[in-house]
Amino acid sequence: MPIIKDHKTDGLPFSDSPKLKARNVNVFYGEKQAIYDVSLDIGANEVIALIGPSGCGKSTFLRCLNRMNDTIEICRVDGQILLDDDDIYGSKVDVVPLRARVGMVFQKPNPFPKSIFDNVAYGPRIHGLVEHRDELHEIVENSLKRAGLWNEVKDRLHAPGTGLSGGQQQRLCIARTIAVDPEVILMDEPCSALDPIATAKIEELIDELRENYTIAIVTHSMQQAARVSQRTAYFHMGQLIEVNPTDLVFTTPQHSLTEAYITGRFG
Repeated sequence: MPIIKDHKTDGLPFSDSPKLKARNVNVFYGEKQAIYDVSLDIGANEVIALIGPSGCGKSTFLRCLNRMNDTIEICRVDGQILLDDDDIYGSKVDVVPLRARVGMVFQKPNPFPKSIFDNVAYGPRIHGLVEHRDELHEIVENSLKRAGLWNEVKDRLHAPGTGLSGGQQQRLCIARTIAVDPEVILMDEPCSALDPIATAKIEELIDELRENYTIAIVTHSMQQAARVSQRTAYFHMGQLIEVNPTDLVFTTPQHSLTEAYITGRFG
């Protein structure tokens, strides 16, 4: 199915209180274009779900928001992305502190081959956020509590993080992300490798974290998008087709492509 020429996103792609603003974003892998002219706000303290068929560009767009695509040599990003009105692609921007402000949780849990404690302490140490060991212990404990993991690991903080179950590892990775006090958390299909019980815990956690963070989540599960997000953005062939409050997207979608996807006619 070809892209839609001169498509303007249906619905409400912009926010009254944006934390991140993307304007006219295009992404190329060599000669191949993966994202076409996407403009989207992500509101402060909201959860926005990015949905769409495999290969539609949702993960590529997510990776633009903290410059993870910089790690791909042939990738080029055009357009503008602002974090609190700061251009994150500005020539003087250091990506290390940027990725502390805009943290990322990946599809597959990726704990470091270190202890549970050292996994969470890693970011505060390298970013120089602590001066005393007591402060570090406090950050580790608070991060594990916020990630809903403290009670399960408090008696074995020096055991390897890789020894935890899949769901626990993912919550450890979330604890590691929030230990550096980010403003935004990006999640790229964080539950795709987890069982339903572990998935439910992560979804509860997302709802709690929204009080303090802005969250963008890529998910293949429309049920998950409906449960955790306030707004949903539908991508198709690298284009942003529709953005609306989540309940509207799933009950009265504005665009025929959105309707075809959520009713299972393709995807």
